[in-house]
This record gives sequence, structure tokens and C-alpha cells, in this order.
Amino acid sequence: MHSMNAIDLEAEKKEILNRYKTLLRACKRTLEKGDKELIRKAFEVAVDAHREMRRKSGEPYIYHPIAVAQICAEEIGLGTTSIVCALLHDTVEDTDLTLDDIKGMFGEKVTQIIDGLTKISGVFDNTSSLQAENFRKMMLTLSDDVRVILIKLADRLHNMRTLDSMKRDKQLKIASETLYLYAPLAHRLGLNSIKSELEDLGLKYTDTESYDEIILRLKETEPDRKKFIQKFIEPIKEILGEQGFKFKIFGRPKSIHSIYNKIKFKAVTFEEIYDLFAIRIVIDTPYEQEKSDCWRIYSIITDFYHPSPERLRDWISTPKANGYESLHTTVMGPEGKWVEVQIRTVRMDDLAEKGYAAHWKYKDAAAERESQLEDWIGRIREMLESPEENALDFIDDFKLNLFAEEIFAFTPTGEMKTLPIGATALDFAFEIHSKVGEQCIGAKVNHKLVALSYELKSGDQIEILTSSKQMPKEDWINFVITAKAKSKIKHALKEQRRKVAEDGREILERKFYKAKLDFTVQNIQEFTSFLKLPNSQELFYRVAKDVVEVKQIKEFAKFKAHPEKFAAKKQEQHVSLEQLVAGARGKTDMLVIGDDMQKLDYKLSPCCNPIPGDDVFGFITINEGIKIHRINCPNAIQLLSNYAYRVVKAKWNSQQLISFLAGIKVVGTDELGIVNNITKIISTQYNVNMRSISFDTEGGVFEGTIMIFVHSTDHLTQLINKLKKVNGVQNVTRVDGEQ
Repeated sequence: MHSMNAIDLEAEKKEILNRYKTLLRACKRTLEKGDKELIRKAFEVAVDAHREMRRKSGEPYIYHPIAVAQICAEEIGLGTTSIVCALLHDTVEDTDLTLDDIKGMFGEKVTQIIDGLTKISGVFDNTSSLQAENFRKMMLTLSDDVRVILIKLADRLHNMRTLDSMKRDKQLKIASETLYLYAPLAHRLGLNSIKSELEDLGLKYTDTESYDEIILRLKETEPDRKKFIQKFIEPIKEILGEQGFKFKIFGRPKSIHSIYNKIKFKAVTFEEIYDLFAIRIVIDTPYEQEKSDCWRIYSIITDFYHPSPERLRDWISTPKANGYESLHTTVMGPEGKWVEVQIRTVRMDDLAEKGYAAHWKYKDAAAERESQLEDWIGRIREMLESPEENALDFIDDFKLNLFAEEIFAFTPTGEMKTLPIGATALDFAFEIHSKVGEQCIGAKVNHKLVALSYELKSGDQIEILTSSKQMPKEDWINFVITAKAKSKIKHALKEQRRKVAEDGREILERKFYKAKLDFTVQNIQEFTSFLKLPNSQELFYRVAKDVVEVKQIKEFAKFKAHPEKFAAKKQEQHVSLEQLVAGARGKTDMLVIGDDMQKLDYKLSPCCNPIPGDDVFGFITINEGIKIHRINCPNAIQLLSNYAYRVVKAKWNSQQLISFLAGIKVVGTDELGIVNNITKIISTQYNVNMRSISFDTEGGVFEGTIMIFVHSTDHLTQLINKLKKVNGVQNVTRVDGEQ
């Protein structure tokens, strides 16, 4: 007599086989000789390896690998190797099978992909949060073989579809990770339908209320929408038929996530979203006629319905970086409603829905997409391999470049470069080559000179001007948004600091010698801590920049001779960074600015250009983090009185010597050579970089404003005092704000 359990097992066995057969049907089109046997073998190995295991829902574990393989075959369109890997993707990690076993049975390629997949799951699933370093390792693994990414996406999609049986905290973690990382990855690889489903499911678990609300509203409005779509389509169908086009035309609702974004970020109500759906026209036409046919259809539609001129998007002439091709226009349809119409061919539709993997069908067009994808993966690798990047910054830069919509800009020879929206002339220079970026002194856009910070627009043609004397400047980091430019500039600035520090080392050696101090490692270390500096490089850098004074060395010599005299003035204990960062309003009620480790987002306010040493306070703004103002800033009184609750005390942490922009105004009598004398002092004596300089003379009186980079208030005061001594100079004052 069968126990209940045995019957279940029989039924389950049957179900497993059924699912396997469905999978084989999905693979049919790509199967070549011997493939079926390979898939069968992988299936059997997986069934055997997972035989004791169940999912959280109580189902046999093997359902999961089969489902992932199914998604790979059906929804992404991958071939046999990927399907074998999908079936085996959890075996090495969760069962007794080793990579060597896999290699023996399935060979090198499968092993490499499974190794990649195993590495990633270790990165994600067992950690409470996405740790930056792990993320970086994961991306490196992914960029070895694009199939690793695609199978991982299929795996994630199935997990999202079955997230119901997970605990709430797990649901939240997995869903937010999906929105943060996997959906943008799918988007980048051109997997439109998977991206939308990941976003919708992500929303379902992160903001269930809104999700349910939108679903409900979509259901309620469905009958009306259907009627409206019919009305819109009728006349077009008729004429396209007459013209002999082979086509499909249908309305499809926008994804829940995109409707949610509109309501949330554009502050529109559900009723006001006119494009709850898009009309898509897919024509079946040979490759060489695609472009002209799509435009013919465009002209037919716009004969009927009035187009909105600024909402035409032509991704047929210049496909998006993820390979998306389509012609979008928004037209005024019946009942005075705007309707988005997408025009594309069967090939384009396939590529848009299945993305990268729809290659097998379109070999000729595939080569170009292949190279675009390779470029993209190449760019990721390049970003990943710059070792000095702080991993967290890296994730943010990477995300930015992953998500960003792109613009197209051209070199003087007409070569097209794709950059994220918001990229500047300086980004473009680095995009061409890091050397070009580092030596960039300016740019001509459409033959007009522009600043390095000029934001590019699609279609700009850019010529980069370089000079072998140019080196990256501290404020460049604010002019770029691409990860490549950021990491190259950071690297170059570090290099420069190192070189300056080398000179400083020699200068310090001479100064020590004069003060009869031995130039030993120990003395250098002691002097460094005597000045409360983080490391000896910072010390040498300051010496080279002339910020370390002889009297400090003399003090140190005294200290060496009689440490006991100094012991009484024991240096106050440093609060640990953790304590300081405990929130802008944290336990210490003090914000420390200018520290490398500081993760609080603050900006120096341009209305008063604070520099280290100024008395400052922080003002908490809604959108821009904390803004630092000088206490005597013209706006300070108002802020301090009206918004006292949003004010944070702030002090400078002087450990790192960084340049800040400050302005000085010089008034004097117009004597011969005065400008020359002033600029000479600025550039030679203090190796201060000038950013801009403007002079005016009127009736023998001379007035000049100079914007310079300085390190601190003391530094600025020393400079002002030097300038006051120049013949003919009557007064030198500091000015507020950018002139």
C-alpha cells in the first residue's frame, strides 16, 4: 500500500518530466546534432544532485533550474551551452558536485560559466547588503562571458516570480537589489521585457500599496482603453493594408513601474498620464528596406494624426547603445488624447524584446550589436580594473553610467561617441583617450570655443584642444560625470601629489639639516605626528607647497631636545571618525569638513566660497545635502535666524591639503608692470593656481579681481600680506562669491 508521500513523489516525478519536455520544446529552434543528448545529460545530473532538496515553497528544488533554463531558452533566446549551464547553475554551490566533476562531464566552457555564476551567488545571496568590493568582483566575473550575466538575469527573474514564499525582510532585500542592479543590467543589455518585469516585480515588494493601486486602476480603465485603441487603429489598419504592408498593430499598456515613476516624480495623477499605453506597429520587411518603410509608415500616421514635434525619437538612424532600434512619435489621437506610436520591424522588435540574445536570427545586423556590447563590457572592465577607486564611489559611478540615457557626439573626423546625458567636453576628451583628457585645455564645439565644463548635446561635434604642459586640476572632478574620466582624474591628481611630495622630501631634508636634525624615518614620523598630519606624504606635500614653516621645524627640534616640556600640553584625543560621522546632527553635533573618509554629502556654497580656516556652519538643504557657508556670508544671517533647526556646527579637519577657490580684490595706482608683479608673486611664491584674473584701470586707478586656488585661510592671509607690499598696491581684500 502506497503511503501518501510516495504518490506525491510519483506525481512530482511526472511533473518534473513534463517541465523538462516543455523546456525541450522551447529549445527546438537552436538544437543542433548532439545538443538534445547534452541537455538530457545536464538535466539528469541536476535532478540527481538536487534530489533531496526543496524550495521555500515546499516544491522540489529542481523546478528552479528547469525554470531558469526555460527563461534562457524562451525569453532570452539563448542556445544549448547556456541551457546546460542554467540547469546546472546551483549544483556546484549547493550540492556535492565540484567544478572538476562538471569539467569532466561537460568541458571547459560550461565550467567557466558555472564558475562565474557560482562566484556571483556567493557575492550576493549570503550577505546582508551588496558589499561594494563584492559587487566589483561580481562585475569582473560577469564581464568574462556575457552569458554569465544573461543566465544570472534569468535566475533572478525566476526568483522574483517566486518571491511570495520568502520572509518579508528577504523579499525587501532581494527586491531592492533587483531594482538597484539587475533591472538596469537588463536594460543595458537591451532585454526590454525582462527589464520591465523585474521593475514591476521589484515595485510589487518594495511599495506594495502603490503597485496594487496601479493594477486596480489599469483594470478599471481597461474597457475604455480597448475601445480607444480600436478607434485609433481602425483607419491606419485599413490604409496600411491597401499599401500592401505586412504588419501587426496593437496597443500595449506601459509597465506598472513606469506609470509609478510618472506619478511619483512628475507629480501627475493617474488620470493625467496620457500614455498609459503605446500603439506598436511591427512591419515585416527586408533588412535593406527597413529604414525607408518605417518612415513611410510614419508619414501615413502623421497624415491622420497630428504629431507633437518635440516628441519624435529616431532610434533607427542611431540605435541606443544597448542596440534598441525603433521610431517613436507622439500624436494627437481621437478625443484629444496624446498617443505614443512605436514603429519598428519584426527584426527590431525581436532585438528589443530579447536583446543581445536575438542574434542567432540576424547574423548580419548582429555583428554590429556584438561589437557595441563588447565595447560596453570593455568599458566596464576598464572601470573595474582601476585599482585605486574607492569601491563605493565606484558603484555609484557605475550605476550612473548604467542607467543614463545617452547622447551622441562626434569627433572632428565624424566618428560617433556615445556618452551619458550630462557629460561634458572634459568627459568627451577622456572618452577619446586618457592622455587627451589629461592634457585638455579647452574644446571647440561646432567650431566655437567652450569651457571644459560645457554640457554636450546630442549631435555636437567636438574638437579637443590639448597642451603638453597641461595637467589635471583639483576642480576637474566637478566637471565630469563618466566613471572613466573620474577615475583617471583621481589617479592623475594622486600622481601629481606624489611627485610634489618627492620634491618636498628633498626640501625638508635641507631644512632638517639647517635645524641640526637627523633626516631619519623615525624623525620624519615624529614630525608628522607632531604636526598632526595623517602621513609623511602629506607632510612632504605641504613642505613643497611652502605651508610648513621654519618655526614649526624649530619647535620640533625643541620638542626633540626636551620632550618633557611638551608632555604637559598633551595633544587632545582625536574623536574617532565613526563618532563624528554619527550623523550630521549626531552625537557630536559637529560636522567635520574636508576629510577623505567623510561620507556626508556636503557642498561648499558658491555665495561665499568658504575655505579651510574660515568660521563656517553647515546648512541642511533638501536636495543638495549639506551646504557649507561662512559665518559672515551675506545670506548667513537670514539662514541662521529663520532656519536655525537646519543649521549644523562645522569645523575644518585640516589633515589634508586640498585646494579651494577664493577671490581677492587688489586696488592701487596704475604703475608700470604692476600686473606683472602681482601675478608673479601669486604663481611663483606660493605656487597657487590662478583660475581667472581680470583688471580694470580708470584714470590712473587700478582694480583687479583674481580667482585663485588656496589651501586655507592662513595661506590666503599670507598671500594677501605679500601682495600688499607690491609697489603701488593700496589695498588687498578677499571677495565673496564667484566674480
